[in-house]
Amino acid sequence: MNIELRHLRYFIAVAEELHFGRAAERLRISQPPLSQQIQALEDMVGARLLARNNRNVSLTQAGEMFLKEAYQVLDQVGRAAEKAARLDRGELGEMTIGFTSSAPFIGVVARSLRAFRQHSPQVHIKMREINTKQQIEPLLNGELDLGVMRNTRLPEALHYQLLLREPLVAVVPEGHPLAETPGGALRFQHLAQEPFVFFSREVGTALYDEILLLLGKAGITPYITQEVGEAMTIIGLVSAGLGVSILPASFARVRVDGVRYLPLAEPDATTEVWLVHHRRRPLTAAAQALMALMLK
Repeated sequence: MNIELRHLRYFIAVAEELHFGRAAERLRISQPPLSQQIQALEDMVGARLLARNNRNVSLTQAGEMFLKEAYQVLDQVGRAAEKAARLDRGELGEMTIGFTSSAPFIGVVARSLRAFRQHSPQVHIKMREINTKQQIEPLLNGELDLGVMRNTRLPEALHYQLLLREPLVAVVPEGHPLAETPGGALRFQHLAQEPFVFFSREVGTALYDEILLLLGKAGITPYITQEVGEAMTIIGLVSAGLGVSILPASFARVRVDGVRYLPLAEPDATTEVWLVHHRRRPLTAAAQALMALMLK
């Protein structure tokens, strides 16, 4: 059986017009080929679909049933084509994104996600909050489509693009003498003798390595008195007066009573945020659209 979509369209035209001449005019073909195609359709179906004489055309019982099915088939084809087009435009589908705990506080990330959601509300985005180093393996094996992470050493298979450079800030308790330091005058040396609240080495964050490297270049080995797993916990312990810390400036959007965020004077007191994906694994149109928004 080689029924084609054109056979269904021809049959629907005749069934709706109940007149071969009008149906042929509507289809913009001549009447003899239309009659031949309807006859061929009936032969393939193995049933008379139309009762016709010199004056009248009407649907048989089989024709009425076939008409309903033909409508559904064409409707399904149309919906399939529309879904394919929307998927190709990045308006349908799903993606999984890894992001560090600071990513939601970074303006370009938050704005891009909001704009993407408004433009493509039917794309399902799975968000996984995991630190930079923990994103690498899921990006390699395909569990993550995109990763928003801090600068770190990456395998050759992963490609990064710079989203932004942001300054690091000192995080100190409200009322601490350092909180009165004139703006832009605070240096790493001011923190050298302070009890430090920081990430645990076992957590494996890229910020742990990056900030300790910067302090080491300044000749400082911080006196770490509290080791925790999350930046939010660091901020909470600083607010409790248990020490000071250094974090990316995006965390300054987290308003916690008893905490001051102070700019640092060192020109190299910055950190990078990267957008990372696999070099050889094709990205979906939706993922490409989100990347374009973030990088614009």
